[in-house]
Amino acid sequence: MNEKISAILLRIHALEEELEAEIGKAGEMLSYRIQEKRVFFEEGVAAYHRGLRTGLLRFVREASLLDMLTAPVIYSMVIPIGLLDLCVTLYQAICFPIYGLKKVPRSDFVVIDRTDLEYLNIVEKFNCAYCGYGNGVAAYFREVAARTEEYWCPIKHARKVRNPHSRYHKFVDYGDAEAYRKRMEEVDQGKGKE
Repeated sequence: MNEKISAILLRIHALEEELEAEIGKAGEMLSYRIQEKRVFFEEGVAAYHRGLRTGLLRFVREASLLDMLTAPVIYSMVIPIGLLDLCVTLYQAICFPIYGLKKVPRSDFVVIDRTDLEYLNIVEKFNCAYCGYGNGVAAYFREVAARTEEYWCPIKHARKVRNPHSRYHKFVDYGDAEAYRKRMEEVDQGKGKE
């Protein structure tokens, strides 16, 4: 990887850390703390949130007809999402030790914490859990696939890739045959594995 790209990646990493620090400040401003992966609000804030909750009957009554009609289609996706989750977990458990790859911690991607919000009713909590699960599994799958691609085919594309995965910047340039062969020799010797 050339020096300019390395410098840009370092700046991106610094900005990501700065962003995380700012997000942490939001927690302080909104009076919550995280303890053992659970979120806790100050009691006064939690009581205020409970007062803002929309009752279940009102929520259903005010829902649009199209929302109600499409809900079963959305919820039916839990089956393929669950199968994807299971298949990716099994794939990683079987193949990553053979390849010598570090496993992707599923819990880093599948985060379901919005159910702790007191201003959400039961349907909203269910929807938030469902979206957190679906998007978390998608991100988990992407990271497992990225590590697999890095192991088997670490070559950048000739065309621009929109929003490349986390490993893409480590790939060799398209058309750089010598760098590719060197990289694959490193993988064979165990140096290219994480």
